[in-house]
Amino acid sequence: MAPLLEAQGIVRRFGALVANDHVDLAVARSEIHALLGENGAGKSTLVKILYGLLQPSEGTIAWQGRPVTIASPAEARRLGIGMVFQHFSLFEALTVAENVAMSLPADTPMATIEAEVARLSRAYGLPLEPKREVWRLSVGERQRIEIVRALLQDPKLLILDEPTSVLTPQEADQLFVTLEALKAEGRSILYISHKLDEVRRICDRATVLRLGKVVAAANPRQETAASLARLMVGSEVKELRTAAHAPGTDRLVVQGLSLPAADTHGTALQDIALTVRGGEIVGIAGIAGNGQDELFAALSGERASPHQSIRLDGRSVGALGVTARRRLGAAFVPEERLGHAAAPGFTLTENALLSGHATSGFIRRGLIDRGALADWVARVVAAFDVRMSGPNPPARALSGGNLQKFVVGREILREPKLLVVAQPTWGVDAAAAATIRQALVDLAGRGAAVLVASQDLDELFALSDRLAVISEGRLSEPRPTATLDRETVGLMMGGIHGVAA
Repeated sequence: MAPLLEAQGIVRRFGALVANDHVDLAVARSEIHALLGENGAGKSTLVKILYGLLQPSEGTIAWQGRPVTIASPAEARRLGIGMVFQHFSLFEALTVAENVAMSLPADTPMATIEAEVARLSRAYGLPLEPKREVWRLSVGERQRIEIVRALLQDPKLLILDEPTSVLTPQEADQLFVTLEALKAEGRSILYISHKLDEVRRICDRATVLRLGKVVAAANPRQETAASLARLMVGSEVKELRTAAHAPGTDRLVVQGLSLPAADTHGTALQDIALTVRGGEIVGIAGIAGNGQDELFAALSGERASPHQSIRLDGRSVGALGVTARRRLGAAFVPEERLGHAAAPGFTLTENALLSGHATSGFIRRGLIDRGALADWVARVVAAFDVRMSGPNPPARALSGGNLQKFVVGREILREPKLLVVAQPTWGVDAAAAATIRQALVDLAGRGAAVLVASQDLDELFALSDRLAVISEGRLSEPRPTATLDRETVGLMMGGIHGVAA
C-alpha cells in the first residue's frame, strides 16, 4: 500500500539559503512518525510545504499514492491534513471559538463550534473557555486552541509541533493515549518534538534533518535519547555540568504579594512568598494560566506591587518599573520570545537597544553608539551560537531556538544579580537547550540569583536547587528538588495539594 503522504526531492530556497535540500519523507498509514532536527534544520519549512503555506522550489508530493499540489492550508485541510504550529496563527482580538471558526465552513453555527471546543478541550485535558478573547490567554492556553482546532478537522494526518511543551506529565500521558487511539483508527501523526524520551516512547519511525538534508532514518525505540541527539547535531550533546556550592545572601525576597487579576479572565496572586538567594536556582512549575504571567509581570516591574512586597538586595522595588529594576541589577526573559521578549520586525541590534539602553552604555550624550551596540550583539551571537541567515536580521527571521538563545544571551551577558526567566528552552532543540541551561547554571555559580518558571519538569529537576509549584495564583513553599518526584509535582500542578513526596 502506498504511504499516506510521500514527499520526494523537496527543495526550498530563500534566495541563496537552501532550507530544504532534496528531502525525502514518507509517512505510512496508522503510524506516528517523528521529524527530528536542530532549530534551523529545515523542519518548519518542510511541514509548511506539506500544509500548503509554502510551495517547494523543486520536488513532488503524493497523497494516498496520488500526486498533489497543496496550494494552501485550506487545500491541505480538504485533503485531510491538520497542523498545530509551534508559533501560533491566531487572531488576538477574536475569541477561542471565533478563531476555531476560521478553519471551518462559514455556515457552521457558532453555538455548535463553542460546544465542540468545550467538549474536545474537556476530553483531552486542555481547558479552554470558548468565549474568551485570545489576547487574554497565556502562551500555553494558545497552544491548546491550536490542538483542539486541528482535532476538529477530523484529519487523516495530524502534524504536531512541540505538543507537550505546556502539559503536565499526567496531561502528556493522556495526550499519548489519544495519539495511540488516533493511530488505531487508521490516522497518522507527524510528530515534531525536542523531548527525545517522548519520541522514543510513542513514535514508530523517525526522519532526522540536519542543515536542510535528511541525514538518518531510525526506529526511535531502538535508540537512546543521546543517540538521537547525536544524529540531530552531528556530535555529542554536552551534559549539564553542575558544582556543589553554598547559597549566598537573599537577593530576591517576595513576601505577602497579593494582586487582583488584571482582567476578568486573569489569575489573582494570593499571598506569594518566595526567597531566591545568590548562587542558587529556584524553579517554579505550573500549568499555563495559573498565575505565572502575573507573577512575572510583578517581578519584572511591568505591573506595580504593594510596598515592601518585593525586595531586591534589601531594597523595596514594588513601585519601580522595568528599567529601574534593570539598573539595580535585575534581568528578565519573558516566555513569549516573539512579541514580548523581541519586536518581530526590529533587527537584533534594535532589540538589544530596547532592553539594554539604560544599562549597557549604548547611549552616549543622547546619541546611540552603534559601534558598541553592534559589538554587543556580536558577543551574544558568538557566545550563544546564534545562527542567522544574514547580518543583523529582524527577530522574526530567526528560528525559534536561535531567537531564544539571543534573548537569553543578551540578559546573561549583562551579568545580572537577579535573572527571572520564563520557559527558557520552550520549543528549542537539544543542543540549544543544553547551551541555555548551562548558561543559567554558570550564572548562578557566579553568585547570581536565578528564578526559572517552566512547564518542563525534566528541565526544572535538572536545573533547580529548590522547586515550588504555582496553582490558581498560589505558590507552594519551595522545597529542595532532591526531595520531590515528577508525579508529586505533576499532581500539584494539576491542583492537588498536600500530596506526600
